[in-house]
Order: sequence, then structure tokens, then C-alpha cells
Amino acid sequence: MTTPNPFSQQRIGLGIDVHAFALPEARRALVLGGVVVSHPRGLEGHSDADVLVHAVMDALLGAARIPGAEDIGALFPDTDPLFKDANSLELLQKVGERIAAAGYTIEDIDCVLVAQAPRLSPYREQMRANIAQALGIPFEQVGLKATTTEHLGFEGREEGISAHAVALIGRKTLP
Repeated sequence: MTTPNPFSQQRIGLGIDVHAFALPEARRALVLGGVVVSHPRGLEGHSDADVLVHAVMDALLGAARIPGAEDIGALFPDTDPLFKDANSLELLQKVGERIAAAGYTIEDIDCVLVAQAPRLSPYREQMRANIAQALGIPFEQVGLKATTTEHLGFEGREEGISAHAVALIGRKTLP
């Protein structure tokens, strides 16, 4: 059995978010990872509906377990007009600041976007860069993959997009 290192504490968090596509007449941009992706429909939501960044925020907050900031709904409620059409990267930066204030550093983030369409690989590196920049961490600490569902489920029927993220945070503890 391995003895835990008394000089460091690591925590893992999981975030999942789902948004439906908005009606075409809503004329919303599709924003993923802070990138405007070429697609005829954006996602429905109170903020910019950036499903990827929302999953990352929930993963980080889940790992930190800060009272009163357990998830993005607690920090940025969709009932608050202040967050109407908010830029999710700006909200992510605030989450990063809370993580740092709680004494943690972000060690790694890994994400999966699930969408039948559009094709997301041309945007992947910019999404990673945007997330890393918002959090003030190296690009290499942000992983991102995209997958389809082979036409199964709501993503496969092109009704919306989901994102899954895990985050590893850590802090040094004194003996």
C-alpha cells in the first residue's frame, strides 16, 4: 500500500455540460472553447452557452470543493441578468482566481466534446490555447478531443452538444 505524500494534496473533479442547439431564428453564434465555430446554429443558453468551458469550470470547482462555489450554477446563476450573454472565458478566469485563492494550482485538464456536427478538429488547438490563457496555465496542461456518437442520441441527431472535462488540482501542505 502506498503512503500518501503529506506534503501535497491532489484532487480530481469531473464536469459535464449539455446545451441544445438554438432555433435558427435566434441567430446565435456557436462558441466552443472561446472560438466562434462555423455552423448555422449556436447553442441555447443564458450566457454564450460555451458547453466546453462550462464543463471545465465545473470540473475545477468540483475538485476544489469551495463552500458556496460548488458549481457554476452557484457562482453564475442563469437567473442573474448580469450573466446574460456572458463570455464564458471571462467566467473561467474568475473560477481560476477562486482556485488560486483557495491555495490550489491547476495541474491538468482533459476534455471531450461530443457532437455529430460540426467538425471540430480545425478549432481544437485554439480552444486549448484559450482555456490555458484564461486560467494562466501552460498550453500543454489542457487536453481536448472531439468525438461523434455515430448518429446515436441527441448529439447524433444534431440536437445539441455535450462536453466532459476532468481537472486535477493540487496544493502543498505543511507537515
